[in-house]
Amino acid sequence: MINRIGRKMSAGRGAALALVFALGASLSAKAQPAPASIHGHVNNPIGSAITKGEVRLTQDRSGDEKSRKYTNTFPIDTNGDFKGTGIAPGSYVAIVYVDDKSIDFQDNVTFAAGEDKMVNFDMSRKEYIDKMTPEEKKQLEEFKKKNADVTQANAKIANLNALLTQARADTKAGNFDAAISSMQQATTAKPDEGILWVALGDAQLGSADAAAKAAKAAGKPADPAVQAKYTEAAASYKKAVDANAASKKPNPETTAAAYNQMGQALAKSGDGKGAGDAYEQAAKAKPDNAGMYYYNEAATLYNAGKLDDAAVAADKAIAADPKRADAYYIKGQSLIPKASVDPKTQKIVAPPGCVEAYQEFVDLASANPAEQARVEEVKGILTGIGAEIKSSYKATKSKK
Repeated sequence: MINRIGRKMSAGRGAALALVFALGASLSAKAQPAPASIHGHVNNPIGSAITKGEVRLTQDRSGDEKSRKYTNTFPIDTNGDFKGTGIAPGSYVAIVYVDDKSIDFQDNVTFAAGEDKMVNFDMSRKEYIDKMTPEEKKQLEEFKKKNADVTQANAKIANLNALLTQARADTKAGNFDAAISSMQQATTAKPDEGILWVALGDAQLGSADAAAKAAKAAGKPADPAVQAKYTEAAASYKKAVDANAASKKPNPETTAAAYNQMGQALAKSGDGKGAGDAYEQAAKAKPDNAGMYYYNEAATLYNAGKLDDAAVAADKAIAADPKRADAYYIKGQSLIPKASVDPKTQKIVAPPGCVEAYQEFVDLASANPAEQARVEEVKGILTGIGAEIKSSYKATKSKK
């Protein structure tokens, strides 16, 4: 009996001890501290983000860099930021490494359990700069100066682009004075940029056209002030050509555009030869567009009443682009005023090349709905002078 009780008591104590041990183990598990986390940003001595490398944590303050043990490593992203967790509470040295070389550090970075600590590395701070070598400081100052110059240049370019965009919009809307003012400001700030002079010339040409139109509507004779406006526009286009030619990488598009517009300004100012030379230069700058430039020359000269010169320019346009219908139209229109009447037959005799030009226009333009009015006009002219209307175009029959 006594033994059985003893055994029971012994068994009871064993169960109690097991419970105590279990509770102890449970209490021990709950006592584990929550890990800490870290986040921050790294920038270099000029204030720009360091976009590669890592931040390492260590509690080993006695070992050298090669043998030192690190408890945590966090990569630096392309924005110069880093973050991570799993840090045991305690005091650490935080070190920035780039290409396995330490470039900055902070000591006594203490983490409490569960804390998310921000740790930034600002290498533009005075303490960091003061520890740089004289050569490093010199390089830093040179870089800062260069960077400041680049920033200033970029700001200037942004301002010029804004002026250019606004001026083009004003020219398109007919606000020529505003466009001229903007481009005068731009060309003063950067006189070596050809495209700015082209935009100024476009605004001046638009202003001249508007003034000429107003004078014509009022029945006034040619105004010297209007001619002066055309001359100013041509001068701006010439400056565009010169500035572009002097640049490190001349742009043929700018050269061609400037000469093309210069031709128009010169023709309207009365300088037919100068206009022809300008269009020739435009065609040389962009041979692929020669047909367009020669046609522009022909149209400008025709509108200026210089019919002989217009016919010559139309021939050049046709030679450059034989399928350009409007060039044949300009040629025919430039030649038809020279038609005469045969005294024997009393029939109208068109000058050489006129009928052929008209016939080619009809053949090429008949398929173009936008040209139907001029096609009918030319057919009427050909019928009136008793010429045959030749066309290979066949209209598509509508389906019933």
